[in-house]
Amino acid sequence: MSAARLKPREQGDLGELSAMEWLASQGARVYIPVFHSPDVDLVAEFDECPLRVQVKTSTVRNSRGRWEVTISTRGGNQSWNGLVKYLDPARCEFLFVLVADGRRWFIPTTALECRSGLTLGRPKYSEFEIASGRPAREGPRNHALRIRDPSGGVCKRTKHGACKALGTAFAGSNPASPIVGW
Repeated sequence: MSAARLKPREQGDLGELSAMEWLASQGARVYIPVFHSPDVDLVAEFDECPLRVQVKTSTVRNSRGRWEVTISTRGGNQSWNGLVKYLDPARCEFLFVLVADGRRWFIPTTALECRSGLTLGRPKYSEFEIASGRPAREGPRNHALRIRDPSGGVCKRTKHGACKALGTAFAGSNPASPIVGW
Protein backbone atom coordinates (compact mmCIF):
# COMPACT_ATOMS: atom_id res chain seq x y z
CA MET A 1 0.00 0.00 0.00
CA SER A 2 1.55 3.30 -1.04
CA ALA A 3 1.59 6.31 1.24
CA ALA A 4 -0.65 9.24 0.44
CA ARG A 5 1.02 12.40 -0.80
CA LEU A 6 1.23 15.39 1.46
CA LYS A 7 -1.33 18.06 0.73
CA PRO A 8 0.21 21.25 -0.70
CA ARG A 9 -0.59 23.18 2.50
CA GLU A 10 1.11 20.48 4.65
CA GLN A 11 4.16 20.49 2.37
CA GLY A 12 4.34 24.29 2.61
CA ASP A 13 3.99 24.17 6.40
CA LEU A 14 6.93 21.74 6.59
CA GLY A 15 8.98 24.14 4.47
CA GLU A 16 8.16 27.07 6.73
CA LEU A 17 8.97 25.06 9.87
CA SER A 18 12.31 24.03 8.35
CA ALA A 19 13.07 27.65 7.49
CA MET A 20 12.17 28.82 11.01
CA GLU A 21 14.36 26.13 12.59
CA TRP A 22 17.36 26.97 10.41
CA LEU A 23 16.98 30.74 10.74
CA ALA A 24 16.70 30.48 14.54
CA SER A 25 19.80 28.28 14.61
CA GLN A 26 21.64 31.09 12.81
CA GLY A 27 20.65 33.60 15.50
CA ALA A 28 17.68 35.21 13.79
CA ARG A 29 14.48 36.26 15.46
CA VAL A 30 11.72 34.86 13.27
CA TYR A 31 8.34 36.48 12.72
CA ILE A 32 5.32 35.17 10.85
CA PRO A 33 2.87 37.54 9.12
CA VAL A 34 -0.49 37.55 10.91
CA PHE A 35 -2.52 37.18 7.71
CA HIS A 36 -1.67 35.63 4.35
CA SER A 37 1.06 37.52 2.59
CA PRO A 38 1.57 36.79 -1.12
CA ASP A 39 5.20 37.91 -1.06
CA VAL A 40 6.55 37.02 2.38
CA ASP A 41 6.22 33.82 4.39
CA LEU A 42 8.59 34.80 7.21
CA VAL A 43 10.57 37.76 8.46
CA ALA A 44 14.02 37.00 9.89
CA GLU A 45 15.69 39.68 11.96
CA PHE A 46 19.48 39.64 12.24
CA ASP A 47 21.04 42.42 14.36
CA GLU A 48 17.86 44.52 14.12
CA CYS A 49 17.85 44.20 10.33
CA PRO A 50 14.61 42.56 9.08
CA LEU A 51 14.82 40.33 6.02
CA ARG A 52 11.75 39.14 4.13
CA VAL A 53 11.81 35.44 3.24
CA GLN A 54 9.72 33.52 0.70
CA VAL A 55 9.60 29.74 1.31
CA LYS A 56 9.18 27.14 -1.42
CA THR A 57 9.23 23.34 -1.38
CA SER A 58 9.59 20.66 -4.02
CA THR A 59 9.17 16.91 -4.35
CA VAL A 60 9.83 16.90 -8.11
CA ARG A 61 13.07 15.49 -9.51
CA ASN A 62 13.97 15.68 -13.17
CA SER A 63 15.54 12.87 -15.22
CA ARG A 64 19.03 13.90 -13.99
CA GLY A 65 18.00 13.69 -10.35
CA ARG A 66 17.94 17.44 -9.82
CA TRP A 67 15.17 19.27 -8.01
CA GLU A 68 12.65 21.33 -10.00
CA VAL A 69 11.31 24.22 -7.90
CA THR A 70 8.44 26.45 -8.99
CA ILE A 71 8.87 29.95 -7.62
CA SER A 72 5.96 31.59 -9.42
CA THR A 73 2.37 31.33 -8.27
CA ARG A 74 -0.43 30.23 -10.55
CA GLY A 75 -3.52 30.92 -8.52
CA GLY A 76 -4.06 28.32 -5.83
CA ASN A 77 -7.80 28.03 -6.14
CA GLN A 78 -10.38 26.95 -8.69
CA SER A 79 -11.16 30.49 -9.79
CA TRP A 80 -7.68 31.15 -11.18
CA ASN A 81 -7.84 33.96 -13.73
CA GLY A 82 -4.82 32.81 -15.76
CA LEU A 83 -2.37 35.38 -14.39
CA VAL A 84 1.02 34.14 -13.23
CA LYS A 85 2.69 35.96 -10.32
CA TYR A 86 6.46 35.80 -10.62
CA LEU A 87 8.81 36.00 -7.65
CA ASP A 88 9.89 39.66 -7.44
CA PRO A 89 13.27 40.37 -5.78
CA ALA A 90 11.95 43.81 -4.79
CA ARG A 91 9.36 42.16 -2.51
CA CYS A 92 11.58 39.79 -0.54
CA GLU A 93 15.30 39.49 0.13
CA PHE A 94 15.69 35.70 0.37
CA LEU A 95 14.25 32.49 -1.03
CA PHE A 96 14.36 29.47 1.29
CA VAL A 97 13.87 26.10 -0.43
CA LEU A 98 13.28 22.68 1.14
CA VAL A 99 13.19 19.60 -1.09
CA ALA A 100 11.84 16.13 -0.30
CA ASP A 101 15.16 14.60 0.78
CA GLY A 102 15.78 17.37 3.34
CA ARG A 103 18.29 19.44 1.33
CA ARG A 104 17.85 23.20 1.83
CA TRP A 105 18.95 26.42 0.16
CA PHE A 106 18.91 30.04 1.34
CA ILE A 107 19.27 32.12 -1.80
CA PRO A 108 19.40 35.92 -2.01
CA THR A 109 16.67 36.89 -4.48
CA THR A 110 19.15 39.22 -6.21
CA ALA A 111 21.15 36.10 -7.19
CA LEU A 112 18.19 34.46 -8.95
CA GLU A 113 18.42 34.32 -12.73
CA CYS A 114 14.87 33.12 -13.22
CA ARG A 115 11.28 34.25 -12.69
CA SER A 116 9.12 31.16 -12.55
CA GLY A 117 11.28 28.14 -11.67
CA LEU A 118 14.77 26.92 -10.93
CA THR A 119 16.70 23.68 -10.83
CA LEU A 120 18.68 22.85 -7.70
CA GLY A 121 21.25 20.15 -7.09
CA ARG A 122 23.79 21.25 -9.70
CA PRO A 123 26.67 23.76 -9.49
CA LYS A 124 24.46 26.79 -10.08
CA TYR A 125 23.16 27.99 -6.69
CA SER A 126 25.31 25.39 -4.86
CA GLU A 127 27.01 28.17 -2.88
CA PHE A 128 23.64 28.87 -1.24
CA GLU A 129 22.99 25.30 -0.09
CA ILE A 130 22.81 25.11 3.69
CA ALA A 131 22.76 22.23 6.18
CA SER A 132 20.16 19.59 5.41
CA GLY A 133 17.08 19.30 7.56
CA ARG A 134 14.53 16.57 8.12
CA PRO A 135 13.24 15.06 4.88
CA ALA A 136 9.84 16.34 3.76
CA ARG A 137 8.59 12.91 2.73
CA GLU A 138 5.23 12.05 1.33
CA GLY A 139 2.46 10.58 3.41
CA PRO A 140 1.03 11.17 6.84
CA ARG A 141 2.89 8.23 8.38
CA ASN A 142 6.15 10.16 7.93
CA HIS A 143 5.17 13.26 9.90
CA ALA A 144 7.81 14.18 12.46
CA LEU A 145 5.40 14.38 15.39
CA ARG A 146 3.62 11.27 16.64
CA ILE A 147 1.19 10.81 19.50
CA ARG A 148 2.44 8.20 21.99
CA ASP A 149 -0.88 6.66 22.99
CA PRO A 150 -3.75 7.31 20.60
CA SER A 151 -6.17 5.11 22.54
CA GLY A 152 -8.88 6.73 24.64
CA GLY A 153 -12.51 7.74 24.60
CA VAL A 154 -14.63 7.51 21.49
CA CYS A 155 -16.79 10.36 20.20
CA LYS A 156 -20.53 9.81 20.16
CA ARG A 157 -20.54 11.07 16.58
CA THR A 158 -18.11 8.49 15.27
CA LYS A 159 -17.64 4.74 15.50
CA HIS A 160 -13.86 5.03 15.57
CA GLY A 161 -11.23 7.50 16.56
CA ALA A 162 -10.11 8.69 19.93
CA CYS A 163 -11.47 12.15 20.50
CA LYS A 164 -10.78 12.07 24.26
CA ALA A 165 -7.42 10.32 24.01
CA LEU A 166 -5.25 13.35 24.67
CA GLY A 167 -7.56 14.83 27.28
CA THR A 168 -7.64 11.67 29.43
CA ALA A 169 -4.17 10.31 28.76
CA PHE A 170 -2.34 12.72 31.12
CA ALA A 171 -1.91 11.92 34.79
CA GLY A 172 -0.03 13.49 37.70
CA SER A 173 1.04 17.06 38.26
CA ASN A 174 3.89 16.96 35.73
CA PRO A 175 3.01 14.39 33.03
CA ALA A 176 5.35 13.39 30.22
CA SER A 177 4.65 14.99 26.89
CA PRO A 178 2.56 12.88 24.52
CA ILE A 179 4.63 14.08 21.56
CA VAL A 180 7.45 11.86 20.35
CA GLY A 181 9.91 12.59 17.59
CA TRP A 182 12.29 15.48 17.96
